[in-house]
Amino acid sequence: MTDSAPFEGASPAGEDRYIAFRSAAYRRYWGSRFANTFAAQIVSVAIGWQIYDISRNPFHLGLVGLTQFLPSLILVLVTGAVADRFGRRLIMALSDGMEALCTAWLLYLTFIGTETVWPYFPLLAAFGIARAFHGPASSALVTNVVPKEAVANAIAWNSSAWQISTILGPVAGGLLYGVSPVFAYGIAAVILAIAAVTAAMIPRPAQQQVRDKVSMQTLLAGFAYIWREKVVLGAISLDLFAVLLGGAVALMPVYARDILELGPWGLGMLRAAPGIGAVIMALWLTGKPIENHAGYIMLACVALFGLFTAVFGASTLAWLSILALALLGAADMVSVYIRETLIQLWTPDDLRGRVNAVNMVFVGASNELGEFRAGTMAAFIGTVPAVVLGGVGAIGVAALWVTLFPQLARTRNLRGRE
Repeated sequence: MTDSAPFEGASPAGEDRYIAFRSAAYRRYWGSRFANTFAAQIVSVAIGWQIYDISRNPFHLGLVGLTQFLPSLILVLVTGAVADRFGRRLIMALSDGMEALCTAWLLYLTFIGTETVWPYFPLLAAFGIARAFHGPASSALVTNVVPKEAVANAIAWNSSAWQISTILGPVAGGLLYGVSPVFAYGIAAVILAIAAVTAAMIPRPAQQQVRDKVSMQTLLAGFAYIWREKVVLGAISLDLFAVLLGGAVALMPVYARDILELGPWGLGMLRAAPGIGAVIMALWLTGKPIENHAGYIMLACVALFGLFTAVFGASTLAWLSILALALLGAADMVSVYIRETLIQLWTPDDLRGRVNAVNMVFVGASNELGEFRAGTMAAFIGTVPAVVLGGVGAIGVAALWVTLFPQLARTRNLRGRE
């Protein structure tokens, strides 16, 4: 489970918040993931503003999320199996490269002045295919580049990388788009190319690769494992339904343009606000990991996520909207940390790619399908009711899961299987 480079001077994870970075492989892995997410955030802000600028139809914003989610759903049996059979760092590098090419083509469509939204969607689907392979491989790789005692710390730092990029990426995307959408896509394409090179430079780690003949049983092993492990099933499905109902990212261009009247830079600030709260929480968790009552803490934080979503949806004040989003992000960070730690530590290495592929489908469903849900509801009942009702629904999901998954609620620690 360790990389070929020495893991020097390691101390217990609870005493050293930087223990994961003692691995040279993890440092490159972290850098590649940060670059990938940072660039993806630039693309997300740019394409959302551009699509809404062209059509002024919130339904099209929902289609942006759906188009990127469908590949991970359709390919779920393939992406996880590939991550368990082949080198995960190579899959990361190739996926980063494909995302860079898609972004470069978005740049080209923008440069020639395409005035309809439909040519952008095939590229978003290709972008989604690349991310469908990237997600399971990169998530499963973390346990291969650090010792077991550093996995929880590494996951917290992974979350920090994701959240820092969601702070800086949207702001950069808004600013770059304000200069020129061509400039935004160009910078994102270069960063994705850097991510690909960095991933390729990760020292080859030990990995328990699947050698069995491919069969329907091996392809479905990830689903079977999650179904047996009710704690894991409860954690993943809780995130699915809470964010499916409470997600409001797709509608932020509407808030920035029409409700709060903030413009492209303001859209970047709205997109960054959840990350600000989340990264503060993630940095706290690197030094103060959750050691007791993990299940109840997760459920409570999901309920808070729903509450702050409803506050954001109803707000017409920029400062209150940004504050609600920051608190929303902090609550969501705790849920993400607990879920990811459970999955990585409780799952055998030779199954981890397939389990993470299923998890990525659930995450994608909660995010991209949540965007589609929000966009569709907004088109029919209005933007504000769509967001507020979604937040209330997320609170209801947290309450319901206490009854449906008592094993999850009673989970005390995140040490995993011994």
